Formats: sequence, C-alpha cells, structure tokens
Amino acid sequence: MDDQNKNLIFATVLSFIVILGWFVLFPPQETETLSEPPLQTTDANASEAVVPANAGSASIPAEDSASSTEALDTAPRIAVETARIAGSISLLGGRVDDLYLKDYNTTIEEDAPTVRLLSPAGSTDAYYALYGWAPGAGISPDQVPGPSTLWSLSDGETLSVDAPVTLTWDNEAGQVFSRTISIDENYMFKIDQTITNSAENSVSLAPYGLIARHGIPSDAQNFFILHEGLVTMNNGELLETAWDDIPDLDVVNGVPSKRIDGVTNGWIGFTGHYFMTNLIPDPAQPTRLTVKYLPRTEIFQTEAVMPTQVVASGQAATVSTQLFAGAKEWEILRAYEAQGVYKFIDSIDWGWFFFLTKPIFWVLHHLNLLIGNMGVAIIGLTLLIKALLFPLAYKSYVSMAKMKELQPQMEKLKKDAGDDRQKLQQGMMELYKREKVNPAAGCLPILMQIPIFFSLYKVIFVTLELRHAPFFGPFQDLSAPDPTSIYNLYGLLPWGAPEAGTVLALVFIGILPLLLGVSMFLQQKLNPAPTDPTQQMIFAWMPWVFMFMLGGFASGLVVYWIANNTITFTQQYLIMRSQGYKPDILGNIKGSIKLGRKGDPK
Repeated sequence: MDDQNKNLIFATVLSFIVILGWFVLFPPQETETLSEPPLQTTDANASEAVVPANAGSASIPAEDSASSTEALDTAPRIAVETARIAGSISLLGGRVDDLYLKDYNTTIEEDAPTVRLLSPAGSTDAYYALYGWAPGAGISPDQVPGPSTLWSLSDGETLSVDAPVTLTWDNEAGQVFSRTISIDENYMFKIDQTITNSAENSVSLAPYGLIARHGIPSDAQNFFILHEGLVTMNNGELLETAWDDIPDLDVVNGVPSKRIDGVTNGWIGFTGHYFMTNLIPDPAQPTRLTVKYLPRTEIFQTEAVMPTQVVASGQAATVSTQLFAGAKEWEILRAYEAQGVYKFIDSIDWGWFFFLTKPIFWVLHHLNLLIGNMGVAIIGLTLLIKALLFPLAYKSYVSMAKMKELQPQMEKLKKDAGDDRQKLQQGMMELYKREKVNPAAGCLPILMQIPIFFSLYKVIFVTLELRHAPFFGPFQDLSAPDPTSIYNLYGLLPWGAPEAGTVLALVFIGILPLLLGVSMFLQQKLNPAPTDPTQQMIFAWMPWVFMFMLGGFASGLVVYWIANNTITFTQQYLIMRSQGYKPDILGNIKGSIKLGRKGDPK
C-alpha cells in the first residue's frame, strides 16, 4: 500500500472520529440572550403582572395516576373536530388539553393508535395549554379567571374550521370575561381574550398564556443529535434548553426559571421529536417570555405575558394570541412564517450544519414530491451530490492515478534514503513538484462527504417528512433501522428483527447494512491489496466494521451510503480506465485472499 492510500484511509477514519467525538463531548450550547428592558405597560402605576406560580398545577387531582378517560370526565367539554385534529377543550380553566393528530400514528402498524399530543391534568404525560389574566391595580386575584375557573359556553357547539366557540365568565364584581377560540385547517389556534368593565373604577390586568408539561415525556429520546425540550424565539435569537437542563436554571423566588422581557417577534413552547406546542403572542407587542420548573409537582411551564391592559369604567379590551399545537411539517411551518410567525421554520432542529441541512432537505423534499418515493428520492439526491462533487472527484482520481505511476520512483527514493526520513520527505516533495501531483487531492472528496453525511443524517433523523416514509418491500420506515435480518429470514417470516440497540440487533444485521459492506469491499478492490500486514488488516476489516457500525442507523442513511459507494465505484472505475489503468477487481480479491493466508509462499 502506497503512502497516498495510507494517508487517505487515515484521514477518513480520523475525520470521522473527530467530528463524532466533538458532537458527543461538546453538544451545541444554548443561545444566550440578554434581558431587555422590563415589560412595558399602558399604566405607569400598574404593578407588574405575575402569573400564579402554581398555574399549571392548579386543580390537579390528588392522584396523578388517573386514566385519560377519568381526567376528561372531571369537567364539561367542547369537542374539537377538523380534518387534521380531534379532541376537546375543558370548560374548567378553558384548557386546550385533549388533542389527537389524525394524520399520524404511533407506529407503521395498521391498527396503531393515533398520535396524542395533549392530555389533561391527571392523566399520564399530562400536557396542556391554558390562558388567564394576571391581576393588577383595582382587581383582586379571585376576580380574574384562572386555572380553576369554570367557564360557560356562550356561543358555538363544536370547534372546527370557520366555526369558533366563545366562553364567558362573570366575576360578579363588574367585570365580564370572554374567550373566543378559533382554529385553521392545520394546527393553529387563535385565542381572543376580552374583558368588559362595568364597574365604577378602572382595572389593570395582563393577559397571559401558558403551556404546562407534567414531567419529562415518556417518549423523550435524550439523543445528542436531537433537541427536545424548550424552544424559544427571542427577537431573532433561537434559545434551546433540553428537558434535563431546565431544572438547573437559575432559581428565582424558589423556582428554577429563565425570563426574557420585552420580546417582539417571539414565541415559546416545548418541542419533541416530531411534534410541538408554542405560544405565539402578537409580534408587535412587547411580551415577557418565561420558562419555569416547579419541583414540587415536577411541572415544566412556559409563559407568555402580554402588556398590562388598563380598562376604564364602561370600556372593554381584547388581546389576541395564537397557539400552535401539531406536527412540525416543513411546508406548514413555512406557511405560518410567511403569515408573520417570525422564523418559525427554525423550530425544526437543523443543527450546526444548517447551511447544508436546510438545502439538502429542500432538494430531498421536492424530489420526493416529484418521484413519490422517499427512498428513490434519497438515491436521486445522492446522484445530484455526486454530480456537484464530480469535478473535485475527477481531479482526485486523476491525481491518485498519477501517484500510482510514480510508485516505482517512490520505491527507488525509499531505497536510496534508507533510514534517513528527512531525505526521503525532501525527495518525495521534489518528485511531487516536478510531476505536478498533489498528494492531498485524494482526501478532499472524502472530507467533503463528512459534513454532507452528518447533514443528511440530521435530515433523516429529525425531519417529520422522513417519519414512516416507505421505500419498498419490508422497508416501510426510512427513519428507522433496517427491519430485516437472518432472524426473520430477511423479512420473509412474519416477525420483526431484534430490537434496535440490543446485542442480537448488532449481530443479526439486515440486508441494507450487508449491501453497504459489500459496496465498500468492492470499492476497495479497485486497487491491489497492500503488502504490509498492518495495512492489509485495516483494509480487510474496514468494510465490515462500517457495516456493523451503521447497521443500527436509519435505513434512509444506509440507502444513501450504498448509493454513494456504488456511484463512487463507477466513477473511479471509469476514470481509472480513462487514464490507461484497467482495474483487476477479481484478481485483487484473489490476491487479498492469498495475502491473508499465513505461510503462503506466494
């Protein structure tokens, strides 16, 4: 094996290890934001609006193990029904706390249940949104609606597109509160909160919305490449805090929390792998965004407190906000962004390589729309990437071919230099300069592949469009590992492969990882096997190490790597032929077998 190939493989392995190690040891840091001036109010004498610390935990049953059915029966409800979601709103607190996403199932099985996004307090993984008013001057806490308020349905029956509902509550102290809730054809709720003051005195109070999540979600993956937890947009700065890090925030008034004042063009909420909820206040109004962790009840809570309203006698005030509760579909988020939700597309975790991840997803998404099959779209994307990198690859392969032509001269230099390493290096540099050969050119295509590989991995793992995306036959979810193995005769027997992450899954790998190993092996055999035993061992094991290492990765990523290897093999073979060198693949395979036999005189 010549020094060029030795350096090539060394650079490949080292680069892969360095980048993977960097992401593991130094995950992306959350964006730091500086607090802006305190929330402005319309009354200089009004006290600062304070959302009750236990707003998310009020009216929770003593036992938090109640079933969802029992929790739904604790108060009257209003049905929610559109083409894409179903559920209900509780009149207790006016909570949006029961929501199913009709277009998504928990697994690819035909009888799999529909994804449930929101659940009422008292059920497992309780998760809900509620709204209220924080009292200021002229009104007491028991005179504003809160989490325990029982509202009345004054208008509408079932919440659906173009059919809003209105809730009302009279505090019997001169103020009447109403809340009109509407929904679009996708996942956006609009909440109009109104107060009408018939008392003799004016009142000051601030409308707020909050999202409460009881405990860390049971389906949270806690994987370094994926962000789950708090997601906030603060005047163009994205703030992300993982579930595990929220309890470690600075303690304020005995509660771990982070508060950002005076936010315009902002939103705040919780995100999971594919679904999220977000409070979206009026982008033109300075809003206070807060995240809290309530240790006693183990509740994660986000808040959006809008500017204080001063309502004179005989007057009314209305504040409108939005609530997103649904799937992180790229086209839907982009449409909401176009409608004024600032940088909403960034709620998808694009990662550090966002400058690659976003365009790669854009191309992949449109190829899928054109072709109608995500697996074929991944292969098409691979062809496009290889076409873009072909000029660089061509120079690399030509350089490698020239390096092979220089092999006899390099061997002579080694013989003449003996143990003098400096003399050898000087002689090789002069040879490269004289023959106009760049020894590092062979590494460039592989180094270019590394960020592309990670970006595509991010796209396949994070984006909703790859979730449950079918390819063909047994490969019905390109976001999941290969479901085939010898354990189920590669999909012929009616049971699944060993569960991902287990020892059996590592041993009984599927068809795609096997094809990956074979493609790497054949690509390797374009050149004769090295004579050095150590180098020979590295080359012999590398395809199969990668085969097992990538066997547990998403099927879509393995499809990309197989296609990439196949195209690379074809390109390199044709370029080597154009340079007058005919690769003897079968002979190289036989030669490597002979070299592997100890004591073989040949």
